[in-house]
Amino acid sequence: MSWTLAITGKGGVGKSTLAAMAVRWLGEHGRGPVLAVDADPNTCLDALLGVKAHHTVGSVREDAKKIAQGGIGKQELLDLKIQESLIESDQFDLIAMGRSEGPGCYCYANNVLRGVLGRLAERYPTVVIDNEAGLENLSRRTVQVADVLVFVTDPSFRGLTTARRLYELALEMGITAGRMGVVLNRARDTECVDRARAVFAGTPVEVLGALPENSELGQRDEAGDPILGLPANNPVYVALNELMKRCVESAKVTVGAV
Repeated sequence: MSWTLAITGKGGVGKSTLAAMAVRWLGEHGRGPVLAVDADPNTCLDALLGVKAHHTVGSVREDAKKIAQGGIGKQELLDLKIQESLIESDQFDLIAMGRSEGPGCYCYANNVLRGVLGRLAERYPTVVIDNEAGLENLSRRTVQVADVLVFVTDPSFRGLTTARRLYELALEMGITAGRMGVVLNRARDTECVDRARAVFAGTPVEVLGALPENSELGQRDEAGDPILGLPANNPVYVALNELMKRCVESAKVTVGAV
């Protein structure tokens, strides 16, 4: 049974950066290979992980749509095509959803693909899902079940209230998660943690922690350098270490050095 960490948030808050660092952390703590799923049509998780997604499953949606129209079930074909889209490395494998091609409703196609990806995920001890930015990803039920669902936000009050709306939408959509948490990114002080606790008071959402604003991480982002090269003593990665420990505590995940 895979342990799944799903990450969501509005655009530009750093959810893909958090996803990439989580993939790295899980790999370094003996939980690889990790299946990294880039569910954002604006694929960027590959660059943060230092690989290139030459193929996405966007075109596979077209095949699923044709199968739906013909009323023919060909799971083997879809499995094969998705396998061809998989990027393999030592500590993680990456699959990028990409964009759908062509007009029309993809409801059935996406349902078929969820099943295929579900079977793929069963081969991995851990799965990290970088969701599409905004509220729409939850309304489309891109994520349905996760061990931990994390809402990433900037430390502003407006950002926190948006994260609170994401939580409420997750409840409306019947999203199931063993734990829910919020992570504040690019924090400049510790007061933002108190604001987060106030915004999420009365909910089961935990304030998992804050990642500090960091010039080195910003420079790597501007240069397009992968997160995997970030020094382990970088303040952001040090903070992430504590955050990830909280994510996996009381979960069926063994944390230990490789």
